[in-house]
Amino acid sequence: MARPSVEIIEALRKTANTLASTKHYQWGHMGACNCGFLAQEITQFKKEEIHARAMQRYGDWTEQLNDYCPTSGLPFDDLISELIAFGFDADDLKHLERLSDGTVLRTLPLEQRNLSHNKKADVIVYLHAWASLLEAKLVEKINLPVFEQEKTFAEVSI
Repeated sequence: MARPSVEIIEALRKTANTLASTKHYQWGHMGACNCGFLAQEITQFKKEEIHARAMQRYGDWTEQLNDYCPTSGLPFDDLISELIAFGFDADDLKHLERLSDGTVLRTLPLEQRNLSHNKKADVIVYLHAWASLLEAKLVEKINLPVFEQEKTFAEVSI
């Protein structure tokens, strides 16, 4: 799973917010689907550019992630490399495209876990749940030093 970081959490939340405010979600379009919106947020490529890169090879996000080679020189592989360099892994992206990561889904109430991978509202729920999960993991890593409590003025005066 993606490493917990402020940047990744922010990217997931921004992607969810962008999805919530657009009418241009299209699961079958490589630049306007679940991963496509995340890729737009991270790479700043427009959906048309992402889609054009993807169409130079066959398959959806999952198939292209299965065939991903960081040294291929293919434009879509370069895009995937950017997402991986940002902190995601190929499995994260495959799960995002299908809304299928069990760890993310288990954070949702039982009645909300049956998400449809091509329903915009469900993608938004998944992105927020994933961001919250990573945020909780990030907070767990924070160790604050324990300081000895100083005496109060009243204790010193006695």
